[in-house]
Amino acid sequence: MASEITRREGMALLAGCGLAGLGLIASGDGARAAAAPSIDAVARKGKRRFGSAFGWSPPGADAGSFANPAYAALLERECGVLVPENELKWQALRPDAASFAFDRVDAMLDYAMRQGMAVRGHTLLWHRPKWMPAWAESHDFGSTPATEAERLLTTHIETVMRHCGPRIASWDVVNEAVDPETGGLIEIALSRAMGGAQQSIDLAFHTARAHAPAAELVYNDFMSWGAGSATHRTGVLRLLEGFRARGVPVDTLGIQSHLVTNGPDIAATVARQESDWRAFLDAVVAMGYRLIITELDVRDTGLAAPFAVRDPLVADYTRAYLDIMLGYPQLGDVLVWGMCDKYSWLDGFDPRDDGKPRRGCCYDPDFRATPMRAAIAAAFAGRLGES
Repeated sequence: MASEITRREGMALLAGCGLAGLGLIASGDGARAAAAPSIDAVARKGKRRFGSAFGWSPPGADAGSFANPAYAALLERECGVLVPENELKWQALRPDAASFAFDRVDAMLDYAMRQGMAVRGHTLLWHRPKWMPAWAESHDFGSTPATEAERLLTTHIETVMRHCGPRIASWDVVNEAVDPETGGLIEIALSRAMGGAQQSIDLAFHTARAHAPAAELVYNDFMSWGAGSATHRTGVLRLLEGFRARGVPVDTLGIQSHLVTNGPDIAATVARQESDWRAFLDAVVAMGYRLIITELDVRDTGLAAPFAVRDPLVADYTRAYLDIMLGYPQLGDVLVWGMCDKYSWLDGFDPRDDGKPRRGCCYDPDFRATPMRAAIAAAFAGRLGES
């Protein structure tokens, strides 16, 4: 196997593709990015795909939606695969126990199909009470609760997968079932009615496989490479081991990759975290699982406010992480959780202490490419020297 292209060589390759020559890395000029190879085009040279979350909105709304022409232009310019950010979750899809609301999902699928882009499904079961609809958490399971819970869950998965059909070939079947504080499994009303979380999680995967034998079935979670995530990682490994022991049809571990910086010394942070992270990934792939990055973005915590300071550090952190991840041949697609800082969930979820807007996406609020965009493309390019 050929040695990996160095970071300097990767940037030179991008220059040959037009990125450096167009001034993208220095200027963050989104208009010039349109003339460069898309991130997806670079990824596909290495038999991977690049994509993003996207949303629904009324036509022309100022939102991270395909119906916003400015945002749609980013998706169409850079992406080969999309994932609905919220519209396939129970809270959005299930107004009550008897109904499904597919209108928004259908509009999103139609858009992706028109653009020739693949779609991932997120998620058939978010295994956290907070993110299940209120009616599901207070549902009356009657005198035979396990039977009713199984009916409710299997009906949901069957209906959603049948409706979407072959338009979705990769599903986050279960999302975030492991408690990051204890490493144990989180209970929801459905799982309690069935007798425990293992029963509801396993049933979700068996039902999904029965209705989509060829689909990629993913367990998705946010365990990270940070030191504070050791318990979470251990719990995820225990869950994955249990899947194999019980014959549960899980193909892939979805690694959300909501990265968090810890100050300006990026090299030191990476050095502290890399060994344990590689040990975790090694254990996952040794069990026969594939990997997918499902929700990449960066919280620029501990970095000085000026964008000229923050942006290169976020790019370096992203590049270092992807250099590790892309070194695993088991890694498939890489998706970011939104293309533009203007519509990112990060400021609402975890604002900076100084009140400044976060810079965790490939494009800034004015739709100009950030150094993170160049870092992602460079990371993909850096794997092209391997045979």
